[in-house]
Amino acid sequence: MRVLINNISTLCNTEDANSFVERRSGAGMAQLPCIQNAWLIAENGIIHSMGTMDSKPEMHADETIDATGRMVLPAWVDSHTHLVFAAPRDGEFVDRIKGLSYEEIARNGGGILNSARRLNEMDEQLLYDQSLERLYKVMATGTGAIEIKSGYGLCLEGELKMLRVIRRLKENVAIPIKASFLAAHAYPIEYRQNKVGYIDLIINEMLPVVAGEGLADYIDVFCEEGFFSVADTERIMDAGARHGLKLKIHANQLHHSGGVQVGVKHGAISVDHLECVGEEEIAALQGSNTMPTLLPGAAFFLGMHYQPARKIIDAGLPVCLATDYNPGSCPSGNVPLLLSIACTQLKMTPEEAINAVTINGAAALEMSNELGTIKVGKKATLILTKPIPSLAYLPYDYGNNNIERLIY
Repeated sequence: MRVLINNISTLCNTEDANSFVERRSGAGMAQLPCIQNAWLIAENGIIHSMGTMDSKPEMHADETIDATGRMVLPAWVDSHTHLVFAAPRDGEFVDRIKGLSYEEIARNGGGILNSARRLNEMDEQLLYDQSLERLYKVMATGTGAIEIKSGYGLCLEGELKMLRVIRRLKENVAIPIKASFLAAHAYPIEYRQNKVGYIDLIINEMLPVVAGEGLADYIDVFCEEGFFSVADTERIMDAGARHGLKLKIHANQLHHSGGVQVGVKHGAISVDHLECVGEEEIAALQGSNTMPTLLPGAAFFLGMHYQPARKIIDAGLPVCLATDYNPGSCPSGNVPLLLSIACTQLKMTPEEAINAVTINGAAALEMSNELGTIKVGKKATLILTKPIPSLAYLPYDYGNNNIERLIY
């Protein structure tokens, strides 16, 4: 199957066939190589060739797309989501409006425990059907690869139910999906006074089954005050590593929790959230391969302070953006809206924000060889925009979907 895209106004985030760029960092994040008035050929789902229209060869195509007035970008790579969940938490949304904090809602049995109760009550087929509908919805806004976490089961069968649903999504939807095992998301009610017992349950009962059935790519831990300490996190991720799972960490969302430092120490692929980042965290990240992943959609929805993206970039580090799509703190997987928040609130330029959710998103999922830039030999997982005047129009026209088609 050969697809030809003609008359592309701007072919964005291109990469030379003889180079390899895993991520963009610091000042390099402002660089977004483009080809104006371009064509691109994809063959059997792989980028075959591209160039300017005056150099286009004569070639038969099974499908020809006229992209006049439109741009083509690499698809968004959303490297942090909780897309598989049973029900919304709109009641808690009202509670926050009335003044309750995230921590107060959690202590009252809301938050993650609310989602866990509902998920454990839901039929697995219905959970899959709802999750599939959400996945297609985010794909319609340009997401072409995604990570999905467990963490709303908080028991063996509930966590396995989530991970089985994620596996079915992998099998039935033709975009790359990575799974993270996040039983260390909160303590279930029955283990509130026996936290060591719940960690033992994760390590001794859940992990062997999850790893044995090949249900997860990563292990994740919510390293935060009131949840899992640095010592707890180290114990869980060491156990995950013994089972061949790589590490991701929910770090520094509510406090300077030490999550960044422990993540770097243990070679985490990414540390995610990072609302609370100071000089110590930046120093830990410098010289590491751990990707700082910011989730400003959650800060927006919770009314929290935003991540210091400019400070991180100006320190020469990369920044990845992800949606954190979940029912409690960010009920949106809309990446174009995420770009708007990043530009207006984190003061990232459009080029930086696009790099953060393409090439750096791919790095955060270890998919730099396949996705994140438009390069001969990579997957032809592409966004075709509607007619727009500039790249900046994507975040500028906030709340609207200027994605015409996801090509994959």
